[in-house]
Amino acid sequence: MNKSRFSMLLLEPGEIYFEDYSCTMNMEIKTGCGQQGRLKLCSKSLVFEPREWAHPLIKLHFKECIDIDTVLNGSSKDTNMIKVKVKQYSEMLEENILAPYKFIYENMDFVFLFDFASADECLRQMQQLLRASTLHAPEHNSMVATILHSRYTRMIFDTVMMEDFTEKIICEFQTEKISPLVRHQGKLALTPTTLYFQPFSNVENSPILKMKLEHMKRIYKRRFLLRQVGLEIYCAEESPISHIYLSFQSEKDRNRAHQILEESPNVKLDRVHIEEMTLQWQNGVVSNFDYLMHLNCLADRSNNDLTQYPVFPWVIADYTSENLDLESVQTFRNLSKPMGALNPDRLEKLLERYHEMSDPKFLYGSHYSAPGLVLFYLVRKYPQYMLCLQNGRFDHPDRMFNSVKDVYNNCLKNMSDFKELVPEFYDTSANGDFLENMYDIDFGERHNGSKVDNVSLPPWAVSPKDFVNKLREALESEYVSRHLHLWIDLIFGYKQRGEEAVRAFNVFHHVCYEGSVDLECIYDMNDRHALEVQIMEFGQVPKQLFTKPHVRKILPKILKPLSNKSCDNHDYEYSMECVNTIRLHKEAVTSALRTGDRVISVCRDGTLKVYDLLQRKQIRSVILCSTPLSSCVMVDENIVAAGSWDNEIYLYDVEYGRVVESFRAHDDSVSCLKWLQKDRLLISGGWDGVVRVWGHVGTAGQALRGLKAEFDHDGKITIVAYRYRRHILEIFAGTSDGEVFVWDYSTKDLMNKIKVHTSAVSGVCLLCEDRIVTTSENGDLSVTDLSVLNSVYQKQVSVTITSICCDGTCLLWLGGSSGKLLQWNMITVAQLSEEQAHDDLIQSIHFDCPSKTLITASNDKSIKVWQLTQRS
Repeated sequence: MNKSRFSMLLLEPGEIYFEDYSCTMNMEIKTGCGQQGRLKLCSKSLVFEPREWAHPLIKLHFKECIDIDTVLNGSSKDTNMIKVKVKQYSEMLEENILAPYKFIYENMDFVFLFDFASADECLRQMQQLLRASTLHAPEHNSMVATILHSRYTRMIFDTVMMEDFTEKIICEFQTEKISPLVRHQGKLALTPTTLYFQPFSNVENSPILKMKLEHMKRIYKRRFLLRQVGLEIYCAEESPISHIYLSFQSEKDRNRAHQILEESPNVKLDRVHIEEMTLQWQNGVVSNFDYLMHLNCLADRSNNDLTQYPVFPWVIADYTSENLDLESVQTFRNLSKPMGALNPDRLEKLLERYHEMSDPKFLYGSHYSAPGLVLFYLVRKYPQYMLCLQNGRFDHPDRMFNSVKDVYNNCLKNMSDFKELVPEFYDTSANGDFLENMYDIDFGERHNGSKVDNVSLPPWAVSPKDFVNKLREALESEYVSRHLHLWIDLIFGYKQRGEEAVRAFNVFHHVCYEGSVDLECIYDMNDRHALEVQIMEFGQVPKQLFTKPHVRKILPKILKPLSNKSCDNHDYEYSMECVNTIRLHKEAVTSALRTGDRVISVCRDGTLKVYDLLQRKQIRSVILCSTPLSSCVMVDENIVAAGSWDNEIYLYDVEYGRVVESFRAHDDSVSCLKWLQKDRLLISGGWDGVVRVWGHVGTAGQALRGLKAEFDHDGKITIVAYRYRRHILEIFAGTSDGEVFVWDYSTKDLMNKIKVHTSAVSGVCLLCEDRIVTTSENGDLSVTDLSVLNSVYQKQVSVTITSICCDGTCLLWLGGSSGKLLQWNMITVAQLSEEQAHDDLIQSIHFDCPSKTLITASNDKSIKVWQLTQRS
């Protein structure tokens, strides 16, 4: 079955799609020929979608209709046909190519022969909408709203589509599902376990949307078109629907739905208070980009609402140099001033006009963020949005986003251009795709004859990806970090409105500010419609989040002392006694661990062996593969996972002596494994530069289906680790390039990247809450404070470090290439002991807390068990 080409974006913004009919269309009265397809009945138009993709969609505006009537045959009998006579019509998506619509300005008759529906019934609905089209916009909207409400009252929620027939509906609401420029009308039903949205029409891919309450993680009340009627819900990654934006009929309905969800025992929200997020940003835990995204979210800015799209600042002022110098102040824009105040000459002219105005005055006649401005930047990525917003046309080629330098200069000089940027300029995950004409669309030619294609970049950027990466680097730079709070004051803070806004030259039209206009109290339809149109075209100022000056970001100039009271400052060490030397393998032992009274080890010859400490003998031996095994971890009481150079992970049941499962985990050798008992997740790292997180490990046949996340890196992965920071799971990855990456497991975002070493990272251990110890192959030991992303301690150790292990507090063991085993206390920052543990390189160290033993594995083919005794 062909996928429908019809989209709500082919209609005018806010236009309502009611239903469609199977029919045959002719451009004259004939039977037995014509184009088969479906006729879409909408509030302002009829859209015919042919079955054949080579034919264009035909759009007939009701306001361009001369007449609509049924067609009778010679005997005055009903033919089940309707003829629509129009003065003009438009063609869209011919050959399924996205392009400006073709407008045909001539009288034309379109005849529709309905396959199943009654022509008389369809005619009544069409004539009703035809009469509505003759009214002024406010009256038209009111009449359509009446029709819509009548349909809502007749609509019965389809309980057959519910998850469980025993579910009881708590309440129902008439709502709209909001997406950019589109509003899907429907019915919302809440049960104790599920949120259901049933659209009025069949335009959605699914007849009903289902969202489990247990999957909901964040709920925000939203202001939609200056009315407090919006509700946006974000879900956990396992939810088939990641989020939904709803608009209710009234604030009362919205608040009731919000209260039901908030009080539901099945809703477990991730609550991060703004004060907590601000503190994390201030201390460097949260990046500038993530913090601005968080502020936008709290200020009612959403990617689903182009009138309130997230806003980001211009930070770079140099778009002419060959190289971008982030150490020079001249490279950056003054973040303490709004865009309109950066040019003193222009500001002087604006102030002259401002002082001549009567109240309420405004300094800027256009906004820094509005639907047209957002799509100005994103037209290459979302051309269908621009066609929807501008009635099937793109902007004039000379007015489009053709050059970054020209746009910035225009924002500095033009008397009506004060726009800021959108997040896509700093979002490295999309590689700057919005700057490229990826769909090869014909946007026209400029006055000089050049074709509008990709955006012209500054000389210092070699590609869109490079441009965005450098902008992101600038956003996170020391200069921007030092001054970003000043821009936050203007957009989200105390300089947004009032006398402080006047002093900061930051005054926009009063309609743009939250609370300045209450649409609920405006009963005149013409006045209300005018305000709604102004909001759509002009944009809205974000919700004010701060009424006092925003805090500055703390830059890592003064480092905290290494000794930290949050750690248990035990000045102790372990005495070590070798109580068992195990020689089972014929080649180098790459990894060994203890579980209960068993020692499990893997070897370079592909064998896995199990040794019983009580019986003092080998009880299992299996050849898992013909390539070396790199690592092993216990994932269950009797299941061990082993990573191999053949790219596979093997799951072996120690109790029953059999391979439970093996699966291809990477595109190159598996280098390291880590097991998270709390969440039952297996983390694997590979030489393909990828870290993957697996669920369902240990359940036969389910491992590959349980892939939960993957994180890409440039270098080979040498070590993985993790930490829990409140409710957030963060994954650390050390690479062959000497870098440590910190990933947020839930959002899949890169939280931080730390360049710690000049050679491959050989070990990562968590020390206390906010510090990690890392080692490298060239003998470097470093302690990094994650709150300021800076090294607070560095030491060149006497041996080449090949493995490390921590006892969970502050004691650290380092294994060397010469077989030496060092013990360090990271509170006193002192080496406590040095032991010649093996005759060759130590491959792995494992600390077994219950037995207070240390297990070391070496290239000398031996495994040693060390009994630890604490001594003060």
